[in-house]
Amino acid sequence: MKSRKAVDLRSLSTQELQGFLKESEDNVTRLRFQLTLGQLQDSSSIKTLRKDIARMKTLLHERTSNAN
Repeated sequence: MKSRKAVDLRSLSTQELQGFLKESEDNVTRLRFQLTLGQLQDSSSIKTLRKDIARMKTLLHERTSNAN
């Protein structure tokens, strides 16, 4: 699973970023479930997704802070 770069994320609109965030959080939940069942072969994908989620949340927080 390829990591999203912060530069790429900055070019997205707020709605697109929130959509990707929701999708990524759903994917982490799904991957954790697969890990529990022993069906996940690459457990590092969870770590990559969590870092992407942190990047997205940081960008969203920056945008709301700058808007005020």
